[in-house]
Amino acid sequence: MTTAISATQVKELRDKTGAGVMECKTALDEAGGDVDKAVAVLQERGIALAEKRSERETSQGLVECYIHAGGRIGAMIEVNCETDFVARTDDFKALAHDLAMQIAATGPLAVTQDDLPKDAEGDPAELCLLTQAFIKDDSRTIDEVVKEVIARTGENIRVSRFSRFELGQ
Repeated sequence: MTTAISATQVKELRDKTGAGVMECKTALDEAGGDVDKAVAVLQERGIALAEKRSERETSQGLVECYIHAGGRIGAMIEVNCETDFVARTDDFKALAHDLAMQIAATGPLAVTQDDLPKDAEGDPAELCLLTQAFIKDDSRTIDEVVKEVIARTGENIRVSRFSRFELGQ
């Protein structure tokens, strides 16, 4: 017995995930009409999609700056994608802004654990940008946030480098 999927359910799932109409309908079918389970299905697919795309070249993108209120802390980040078209989308711009804000707030030392200096002291999950908990939703890591945008845009996205500035340091 299959559950009839309503347009309202599809719209709700689209609003939560940004996924396409048919992807939402298929995920809802798989989840038996349960929107929360469908979100998990789409997230799984997004991760699988991100892994498939991880080898693609990322030569476009943008540099985003964030200056915290008061001008005492700032961050600059380079985020790359495959095409200039995606670099100009609101999803990509919002990701770059959120990442710059994350860097200003948390002060990571490296993008990944492979990039950490040998003498770095502390928890690698907190010192590396991609393994940190997202400041806007601590139930997700930065890596998961990036993979969600990869799933929505359909392109590989890579954080290349960043720099953080704090007055007096």
